[in-house]
Amino acid sequence: MPLYESTFVTRQDVSRQDVTKLVDTFTDIVTQNGGKVVKHEYWGLRNLAYRIKKNRKGHYVMLAIDASHAAVKELERNIHLHEDVIRSLTVHVDSIEEGPSAMMQKPGRDDEVSPVESTFEGAA
Repeated sequence: MPLYESTFVTRQDVSRQDVTKLVDTFTDIVTQNGGKVVKHEYWGLRNLAYRIKKNRKGHYVMLAIDASHAAVKELERNIHLHEDVIRSLTVHVDSIEEGPSAMMQKPGRDDEVSPVESTFEGAA
């Protein structure tokens, strides 16, 4: 079956437990239509690039799906009908990454201090 990645963003005032229930609901929709969710990742509460429906932050979730086109269409239909979801995107992929996605991997460059910053002393 074809492989898909579906990412959606929920409102910031939704609790983490509600987001988990939402993922379970969407997983059930996929399995009822003959597919399976290979993995899902909760990317956390993140800042949005711009306000969407008066929200400045959102809970990001990614589902890796192995399902038919009809199952994915039903999933997308239900995602768009849910009032807590403010944005979503589903794309067809050639393969699903093993291990954590790029969003889950810890970037090393943010934790390191560059030599310029560590030796800089403000000019008086």
